[in-house]
Amino acid sequence: MEVLNKAQCEEYREQGGIVVPDRVSPKVLQEIRDVVRGFHDVARGMDASDDRIDLEDTHRRDDPRIRRIKRPDLQAEVFQKLMVSDAILAPVRDLIGPNLRLHTAKLNMKSAGFGAAVEWHQDWAFYPHSNDDVLAVGVMLDDMGDENGALMIFPGTQKGPVFDHHCDGVFIGAMDLAACGLDVRNAVTLTGSAGSISIHHARVVHGSALNRSDRDRRLLFYEMMAADAFPIVGSMTSFKGIREYNDLILCGEPTLEPRVERVPVRIPQPQPGDFGSIYELQKALKNRGFEQFQS
Repeated sequence: MEVLNKAQCEEYREQGGIVVPDRVSPKVLQEIRDVVRGFHDVARGMDASDDRIDLEDTHRRDDPRIRRIKRPDLQAEVFQKLMVSDAILAPVRDLIGPNLRLHTAKLNMKSAGFGAAVEWHQDWAFYPHSNDDVLAVGVMLDDMGDENGALMIFPGTQKGPVFDHHCDGVFIGAMDLAACGLDVRNAVTLTGSAGSISIHHARVVHGSALNRSDRDRRLLFYEMMAADAFPIVGSMTSFKGIREYNDLILCGEPTLEPRVERVPVRIPQPQPGDFGSIYELQKALKNRGFEQFQS
């Protein structure tokens, strides 16, 4: 074990999510915040989302509002360096082994007073693999509490089924909690101070509410898996060839021998047309779990 203790590993396996405090230094946090300010300057010249920045529905040039920075690791060195550092990878190695591959990265921005909600879902519904050593590391760029839209999970749901994320026969990437037999009163919030990280299992049900506080809630996600977890055909994982796929190895060694385990799978098909991001995809959910910002 490099970082985590036995109790933390057991909590992750039983609950599906943990918080590890003080993993990212104040210096790195400040570097990231400085870069993020630059993205807001870019957004002032935008009228619509693109392949770099996803805008809030209420965005205006004179009031720039960003809800996601896409693939930040490809846009600024500080994100790339943090992603491959022991601050991120050491606790993941403790949980799923020494050979790790990146799935994707994103920075979800919940600005004070209006940051968009993310409806309840399982990451596994988007990208099932041959085994479920698949997880997401969330780097808390701000202090996170109940009031500013911190990440919430349903403990233990990573041991259960893949819930239905379809509506009218089309994959929408969101769950109707009541239809799935879940009660929001059983969800718990993964809170922590800036510099802490959360780690949640790809199968655990999670979501986050609108930020109605006066504090930002910016959460940088690095999604990754064991290198021997290979995507199921029909999932939303990009796989153009083994060379490109092996370029995503974060540490350790790649393999051509997938580890195949008995895990539940529901293929995320058919999908709507060009939906852009999870925020657009989830708009088709009829019974929403979180209030949405309208003005």
